[in-house]
Amino acid sequence: MLHEIRSRYVMANGVRTHYWESGNGGPTVIALHGGGAGSSGMAGMGPLLERLGGDARVIAPDSVGGFGLTDPYAPVPHGLMSRVQHLADFMDAMCLDKVSMIGNSQGAWTGAQYAILHPDRVEKMVLISSLTIANSLNIPQRPTEALKALNDYDGTREGMRRILQALIIDPKRITDKLIDDRQAAAMRPGALEAFKAFGRGTASLRQNALFALQNDMTRSLPTMVKTIPTIFIWGDSDTFALPETGKKIGEFLPEAKFHWVPGAGHQVQTDKPDEATAIIREFFGYK
Repeated sequence: MLHEIRSRYVMANGVRTHYWESGNGGPTVIALHGGGAGSSGMAGMGPLLERLGGDARVIAPDSVGGFGLTDPYAPVPHGLMSRVQHLADFMDAMCLDKVSMIGNSQGAWTGAQYAILHPDRVEKMVLISSLTIANSLNIPQRPTEALKALNDYDGTREGMRRILQALIIDPKRITDKLIDDRQAAAMRPGALEAFKAFGRGTASLRQNALFALQNDMTRSLPTMVKTIPTIFIWGDSDTFALPETGKKIGEFLPEAKFHWVPGAGHQVQTDKPDEATAIIREFFGYK
């Protein structure tokens, strides 16, 4: 059964924040989308919102940095860490004391960093295919055409199609609506400038010696997975965050169980939504 998805806004520490929501009761789950131009809670986490709404209240915020429908003029001076701060402000604005989290790619890093800073507010963690986490563990990856497609986005609809083809393996999942929705989000006034500012903020975060300590997860993430029950889900056909990268993360974090999903790309939840949902439901203990 697929559940209704609602569109909502909230002011989070002065930032008009858009979020998507499904379900009306039960435990609360925060679902965090990845990066890339035009990304959003719906574009990244829509399949999970539809499928988990009967088990939990699932909330997928659009991040600062030009994503979704959240205010594109919100400052993002520290890139990734600005996204973590926005998540903290969103949690407070929504009066959420303790949640479980699902994060894909950059969203996985955001959720993990939030949990490192606020371990008392996260119950369980699901991390899906994240090159950003690999970077923070000093795990290198060779250049890929998929990463080039994200970095070379030129503002065109065809450029957006190339992004989605880098993230999603099944061509049937790359619908005209998905392309058009992401393209509209990426091209709304202020969004592209915010996206570029977000990238500059992340680069400066990694270049400043003290800020770089916040980006480095070599000590904090192993401690987090020992403290907060954590699993990884990874597509065995991921061309963006390669399976070999995921396997190296698994060696670095032996306490975190890895689930490999056949035929899935970087957005496992889009390529194989039923399989991803089944793994998550079992981990969260839903009947």
